[in-house]
Amino acid sequence: MASTMAQNLCRIRGHFITKRLTGLAWKSYVVPNRTCLASAMQHTIDKIDGKRTKALQGGGKRRTDAQHARGKLTARERVNLLVDPGTFIEFDMFAEHRCTDFGMDSDEKKYPGDGGVAGHGLVNGRVTYVFGQDFTVHGGTLSSAHAHKICKIMDQAINVGAPVIGLNDSGGARIQEGVESLAGYADIFHRNVMASGVIPQISLIMGPCAGGAVYSPALTDFTFMIKDTSYLFITGPDVVKAVTQEDVTHEELGGAKTHTATSGVAHGAFENDIDGLTKLRELFSFLPLSNRDPAPIIDCDDPATRQVPVLDHIVPFESIKPYDMLDVIHGIVDNRDFFEIMPAYAKNIVIGFGRMNGRTVGIVGNQPKVASGCLDINSSVKGARFVRFCDAFNIPLITFVDVPGFLPGTVQEYGGIIRHGAKLLYAFSEATVPKITVITRKAYGGAYDVMSSKHIGGDINYCWPTAEVAVMGAQGAVKIIFRGEDNIAQAEQDYVEKFANPFPAAVRGFVDDIIQPSTTRMRLCRDLDLLSTKKKQNPTKKHANMPL
Repeated sequence: MASTMAQNLCRIRGHFITKRLTGLAWKSYVVPNRTCLASAMQHTIDKIDGKRTKALQGGGKRRTDAQHARGKLTARERVNLLVDPGTFIEFDMFAEHRCTDFGMDSDEKKYPGDGGVAGHGLVNGRVTYVFGQDFTVHGGTLSSAHAHKICKIMDQAINVGAPVIGLNDSGGARIQEGVESLAGYADIFHRNVMASGVIPQISLIMGPCAGGAVYSPALTDFTFMIKDTSYLFITGPDVVKAVTQEDVTHEELGGAKTHTATSGVAHGAFENDIDGLTKLRELFSFLPLSNRDPAPIIDCDDPATRQVPVLDHIVPFESIKPYDMLDVIHGIVDNRDFFEIMPAYAKNIVIGFGRMNGRTVGIVGNQPKVASGCLDINSSVKGARFVRFCDAFNIPLITFVDVPGFLPGTVQEYGGIIRHGAKLLYAFSEATVPKITVITRKAYGGAYDVMSSKHIGGDINYCWPTAEVAVMGAQGAVKIIFRGEDNIAQAEQDYVEKFANPFPAAVRGFVDDIIQPSTTRMRLCRDLDLLSTKKKQNPTKKHANMPL
């Protein structure tokens, strides 16, 4: 009787009910029928679609229009321009902050994705992980949920062995979350450090980046900025005014020009978002995916045996007359394609990526056009960091030397030229990748030793006929050696014949050959093939103590 009544009730309400447990008791279960299940499923799907649509809209049309009015793209537009079309796979689109203070728990304050876009895609057909901060959602400020998304892709990138690219556009820590936001930054910083030397890390500053947020880009391998719309500073102009009474604009304090030409914090600046993302794709093509991969090799239609006749006459006869080392580099690399790093900072040294017979190489060269190519504090630090990046990621190094020494003066001595100059010496000495050096003209004093000489591990070292390898220039040396004597002019000529030429180094085996400049490309391509199987390991250690 009870069973019949339950079954009838079941039919009336559209449920299956009842299950005998004992002879005296019944337990009821309520399970929706197919119609109810379909209705519930459709409701869930509609909710998912609604959340997804809201996530894709970011902060809404009004804020998106405001972003565009400032000449900036949204985070999603940037990511879609960076990666190959249709390849971006997003993580945590539905993530929302969990803050309940200061009215943050209202629906109006919650946005799916929480101001960040993170995932992976392909750039030039190769995997990369990328995150973009969305200034249209809470000013791109970092919440714990936002930080968790970034940390997730960084962890996976390290495990997979793929680069991470960060597109920064954020007002900093989300104040409403307090210490949780600060913890999120620390989590990111820690992963920046753990990923260093394991996978390439690139930051593109596309808006404000202030306070603690600046330290993540500072820990990455390369930091680039967008002119007029991006800023990097620890404290903004208002705080500076309150503390130091200085009146300074955002651009003067932390704009692209400041950090690419004065501070050296940024490695380059681009005209706008589209230009920056396009150049980032170009840089990416030179880099390996991780420290487990060799330097990329692409098909090359520029013959490895190509002669470069212009190099036979590029170095002026007068040793004090300048020339442009970039002309040498462009003449030698494949198709004159050279991606210069930090072109506006410490211009007395040139660094960047090129290709030789399709193989990525890192290039370091003194620039005689600026300060005669002298090494100073800034150029030493600039060169050292680049050399260490190349060594970490298996990129061979080619060094072009025309250096009269370290820059003298109290400014340099008081600034610590001894310690900073030692960084470049350390970097070249520590590097185990193939190292090829070409002395084009001057190689004087301690700077000769520092610039990847044979004595600190250079694999193959060449001189051009114009090379001068000596303790110092003839004029200065003669004044010391023949102080107080007559006929100084004849003594200077004798010194030039004895030391101001490539033979003193060549007869001692400090250079492997004196080569015709026009054959330099052919020689370098051949030597890179030879050294491609080089295996060298430094002594085992926890880590070294370089002169920071």
